[in-house]
Amino acid sequence: MRSFKEIPVLHTIPVLVRAALNVPLEGGIVRNDHRLRRALPTLKYLSEQGARVIVASHIGEAGTETLKPVVDALSKLINGVSFCEANTGELARKAVRGLSPGHILVLENLRRNPGEAANDLAFAHELAQLADVFVQDSFDTCHRAHASIMRVPRILPSYAGWELLEEVRELTKALTPLRPSLAIIGGAKFSTKEPVVKKLLEAYDKVFVGGALANDFIAAKGYPVGRSLVSHAAGDEIKTLLTHPHLVLPIDGRFVTSDGSSRVGSIDSATPDEAVLDHGPGTAALLVDLVKKSKAVLWNGPLGEYEKGYVETTDTVAKAIVGSSSYSVIGGGDTVAELERINLLDRFSFISIGGGAMLDFLAKGTLPGIAALQ
Repeated sequence: MRSFKEIPVLHTIPVLVRAALNVPLEGGIVRNDHRLRRALPTLKYLSEQGARVIVASHIGEAGTETLKPVVDALSKLINGVSFCEANTGELARKAVRGLSPGHILVLENLRRNPGEAANDLAFAHELAQLADVFVQDSFDTCHRAHASIMRVPRILPSYAGWELLEEVRELTKALTPLRPSLAIIGGAKFSTKEPVVKKLLEAYDKVFVGGALANDFIAAKGYPVGRSLVSHAAGDEIKTLLTHPHLVLPIDGRFVTSDGSSRVGSIDSATPDEAVLDHGPGTAALLVDLVKKSKAVLWNGPLGEYEKGYVETTDTVAKAIVGSSSYSVIGGGDTVAELERINLLDRFSFISIGGGAMLDFLAKGTLPGIAALQ
């Protein structure tokens, strides 16, 4: 377990916290407050010490969204929260000067300033001018080379927040799982998942590759994939992975045609007009059996096309895991959202707030934003 400096006593000190407030919104309303609740321990700790807490975060990918509805939701979970419509400049500095000890000021979406994603040093200095101390608590963005992740920790005295510490502890533990062990990797994009799949094949007894990611493996075996999403990543690397004794692939799927009709068939039976959008009952039964035999289960990524409602296998596996005695570590935004929808989220051993960050940490054992603190 790597060590971090302990956050010192911070009474009246302005503290800049990079928090994970990137929550799903629907019609300007927070749909899922899981990440907000995970941010509370660090915010409460600093508030109770009498620090003047300045929260920096982002919402969405486009850089146009506002954190105002997120602040409205956060204020229902913790007292003393206010919002600043800027993230740097005189408006932000004035808001910080007026902040009372123990109160929390949330800055506007960092990505509204192009300097954040550009990892701009000048923007980082503007952020750092608002505080005397920096606390990194946004594990979900620690794989990003952004100014608030990479630059600010090298300007201010910096510490890890409670959420970040818990992520590092639990995911480090997941790299040496109890045996027998099962890893389930879904989603898409073989190119981004290849490093973690290779790492998990060495660390886990069984590694099931599912979701759209499985299509690359199915295609590499020479089976037809029809209209299924394929990243065309098949090459020597994926063919080598196919021979690994720990790899497990789907055996059947739910095939859907362009006109919406569907059927269940063996994984090698796709016609040119079909796309596999979920696994079939045979694969679900295979996974349930593997879960029952495992003492540790790691899972990232849905097993069907979540956006279109193909969640049957995902839900079946989720229910099997919570009904087992295995130690379970789960991550990925869509996976977490589905588990929340079916009211199972609080029944897993640990839920990571990271998707890509979780996978990168498992593959590399650290992240750029973590290294910046050290």
